[in-house]
Order: sequence, then C-alpha cells, then structure tokens
Amino acid sequence: MDPRFRTYISAVTAAGVVAGIAVVANVPLWPSIGGEAGLAFWIVVVLLGSSSSVRMPGGTIVDVGIAPLIACAVLGGPYAAALASAIGTFELREARGLVPWAKGGVPWYGSAYNHAAVLIPAVLASFVYAWIAGSDFHADALTLLGVLCAGGLHFVLNNCLTAGALAIREGRPFWSVLASNVRQFGYSLAGLVPIGWLMASMYVVAGPIGVLPFAVPLLATRSGYKKIVEIRDMFTQTVKSLASAVDAKDPYTAGHSVRVQLIAKDLGAELRCSEAELEALEWGGLLHDIGKIGIPDAILLKQGALTKEERMVMNAHPVKGEEIIRPVAKLAPELPIIRHHHEWFNGSGYPDRLVGHDIPRLARIMHVADSFEAMTAARPYRMTPLSEEQAISELHKFSGVQFDPEIVAAFERVIARRPEWAAPNIPKHLVERSIPRLGDTVTPIPA
Repeated sequence: MDPRFRTYISAVTAAGVVAGIAVVANVPLWPSIGGEAGLAFWIVVVLLGSSSSVRMPGGTIVDVGIAPLIACAVLGGPYAAALASAIGTFELREARGLVPWAKGGVPWYGSAYNHAAVLIPAVLASFVYAWIAGSDFHADALTLLGVLCAGGLHFVLNNCLTAGALAIREGRPFWSVLASNVRQFGYSLAGLVPIGWLMASMYVVAGPIGVLPFAVPLLATRSGYKKIVEIRDMFTQTVKSLASAVDAKDPYTAGHSVRVQLIAKDLGAELRCSEAELEALEWGGLLHDIGKIGIPDAILLKQGALTKEERMVMNAHPVKGEEIIRPVAKLAPELPIIRHHHEWFNGSGYPDRLVGHDIPRLARIMHVADSFEAMTAARPYRMTPLSEEQAISELHKFSGVQFDPEIVAAFERVIARRPEWAAPNIPKHLVERSIPRLGDTVTPIPA
C-alpha cells in the first residue's frame, strides 16, 4: 500500500473514531426522532438505502442512503448522525471482507475509512442544521433551509474525502476526480437532500408509516445509477468488439489493443490526466488501429519489408480509423488520438506531419504506449520481440525525434511499477512455434 494512501486512510479513520466517540459521549439525542426506538427505525432505513449501492465507472460507490441519513441527522442530532453513519452504512461487501476466503469484500481498514468518511460530514452537517434551525424539528421554511445547508455540507465533504482517497490510490488529480464524481451523480444526489427534509417532515406528522412512500423515488434514483453503469458497460463492450475485429483480421496483433489501452491509461494517470482524458485514452487505446480493417491482408500480414506503395497504403490507417469512428458522436474525444498516434515529435510522422506540442497530448501518450507494446510483441515483420531493456533503449534513442521526452520519462516510471507491461506479447498461435531468443536482433521501431 502506498504510504501516502495509508496515512490518508488512517487520518480520516482516526478523525471519524474520535468524532463519533466524542459526540455519543457528550451530545444528547434530540427529542424529534422519538427516542431510542425512533433512532433504531432510522438506522434500519439508512441501512436499507446504503445496501443498494452501485459502483460508478470512476470507482466511486454511490447509494441513496443520503436522504434518510440527513433526515436522521436533523431529527436526532449529532448523536443520531454518528450512530446511523457507523451502523446504518454497513454493506454486504464489508461482511465479505471479514471472511478470508470470500471474494469481492472490502478490507477492514477500507470499511473503517468508508464509515468515517460518512460519519464526519454527517455529524458536522447536524451541527450546522442546529445552528440554523435549532434542535427541535418542525416542517417549516427554516428547517428546510437548515436541511439544504446541512445536506450541501455533507455532500461536499463526503465527496472531497472520497475524491482524496481515489486520487492518492490511483495517482489521479484530486480536482479531476472530484469534478468527475459531481458530473456523474452530483445533481441526483443533491436532489436527495430535500427528499430528506420531506421524510423528516412526514415522520414528525405521521410516524414511521409516513416514511414508506419515499421508497419509490429512492428506488427510482438507484435504478438511474444502475442504468448509467449498464449503458457505459454496453458501450465499452461495443468498442471492444470493434477492436477485436482488427485482431480477427491480423492474428499477430491479438491482444495488442487491450494492452495498449491499459498501458496508455497507466501512463495517462502518471501524467496527471483528467478523468475525461483517461476515458479518452481507454477507448482510444482500443480503437487506435481500427483503420487497419481497411488494409488489404497482403499488406497487413506481409512478413517482408513493405514497398513504397504498400507503405503509403499502411500509413493511411489512422485516417481510415478516424473516418470509421467519426459518425459516433460519443467518441469525438478519441478522434485526435486515432488520427495522430503516428505523428513524430520532430514532424516526420504521419498523416499530418505535426511537430512537437502541436501533436495532441493524448496522441503523444498513445504513441509511446503503442510503440512499446509493438516492440515487445511478435509481428510478421519481426518474429522476435525485443526485451524490456532493448525497447526502453529504443524509446530513449528516439526521444525528441519520434517521442515526447516528457512522456518517455513518465513511461519509465510506470514500467518500474508495472513490470507486467514488459512481458512479451506472443499470440497463442505462435507459442508452440520455435521463436528465437528474445532480443536477438534490434529492429527499427515500427511506424
């Protein structure tokens, strides 16, 4: 575990434990919640809302528990907020984490952090509500203002704590992670705050039965989150199917697009790319060679050197790829990657002979990832993959000529942490063939 991540998790968890103990020991339960029985009821409601969590594309876990949690916090005060956060946000994933042989669980320290990251904002939100509207809940404009302010504070703090953990763990910019989370589900979560006020109001008027009708909007919100994930998964699978069409045409590049995608994403994270840029690298990595579908097999699979005319046909694949993908509006950010991933830093690349930083940054990242993967893989024109040392030596040799020096330096840092990217990529149909020893001959970097 990264020492910075361990320190962050430990600090937030410790702050949550101290805050929870201090509140439970010193702050009484507010009367509007209906005593211990009312508190138990709200803990169960929060538990039900939190148990239906959905993992979003960026890795953040979201649920609809914020509405009942806010209601509990303004009805019962910091005492209720602390207990509901500590007990009511328990998930099945956390239970699996306590069983050594269970899969998909959350480690104990992850569970402790998750509860602390909810408890701290909830307790502070309750104090803010008390400062604005007092400790006796009434369904009026003042309590609505208090709930909106308390809910807004809870939303901001909780998202900041979550974004901080993801940014440190995955090496991504904090503001990029935070903006991505807010963009994905911020409006819908913010909309749950006034629902929390309505739930509290109905509870004061009609008791627990008044809360039941709110199950419908909460379930609808949760269903919306799930649809977002399902649609994105479906889109990703479609993109992967397009990429696999190239693999089916050229068996020597089997797995190439997926490996380039993964390397490019790691490299983008090292270079502090935004969430949107990382997504563009993810899909751009899968589709960067899609234009090879239009290259005749006689050229694509040729084992000898290409003639000048054949090279011109091969060099047209970035433009063909752009033409294939252009009608898909969702993939517009990937078009510069697809078109320009063979531009050289000194301007001698193709198709547009761009120079230096005129080449889109993501295309420069893709170029390094693509070239390294190609050098460490078997190809019709070079059956012997290069070793890691030889491939990195070639990157250095062409740094400032073919590659952006800054990106080459970042790649070295990535490969030091991820040695699996240096493992040779030899297609299955070649595994049983007699392959020469790795690194016997250094060949020019493929264009």
